[in-house]
Amino acid sequence: MASPSDSPNGVTVVQHPLVSHKITMLRDETTNSAAFRSLCQEITLLTAYEALRHLPTELVPVRTPVAETRSPMLTGLAPAVVGILRAGLVMVEAILTLVPHGRVGHLGLYRDPDTHQPVEYYRKFPEQIDQRDVILVDPMLATGGSATHALDILTEAGCSNIKMLSIIGCPEGVAAIHAKHPNVHITLAALDERLNDKAYIVPGLGDAGDRIYGTK
Repeated sequence: MASPSDSPNGVTVVQHPLVSHKITMLRDETTNSAAFRSLCQEITLLTAYEALRHLPTELVPVRTPVAETRSPMLTGLAPAVVGILRAGLVMVEAILTLVPHGRVGHLGLYRDPDTHQPVEYYRKFPEQIDQRDVILVDPMLATGGSATHALDILTEAGCSNIKMLSIIGCPEGVAAIHAKHPNVHITLAALDERLNDKAYIVPGLGDAGDRIYGTK
């Protein structure tokens, strides 16, 4: 994979022609829900390669058909992948194809129509999540409100090694996360220009959840 772009503020934007190609298809308003879901999964697979780079390994003995050697394998508790419902689910399944022994957590959040603040309606974490490497996933990092709230919850649960993976983000969302959680590294497939007055990412791709599941 081509080298990612690492910015000083703790953001990695994965730069690869396959990622760029699939992002363009994802943006296209004529892409149907089935293709949109598949593209989200494919992009997640390509970007998770970078997001999971931090996982610890240890050398273990192994015999090949030619000789004995020592080779790295993942060590410690299995990582936890926490998806923000509902759109994050499509990314969770993709990551589990890379790390099938991973554990899964779910966080249900919605935005209050009056206060515009995230409200939690569901939480289910794997055991010992405070001792695991955690990757928080959500396709869109827009205002950063839901992601920041999710990070608050994970931090309160004792998690100290948390990374975030989104498909598309914007500077406002990145700034919101790092204002409260400066040590959380963010991996993106694309960093877009800005938010519009309706809090949609520009150029973005619309509402990821609606496009994934064919709802409005």
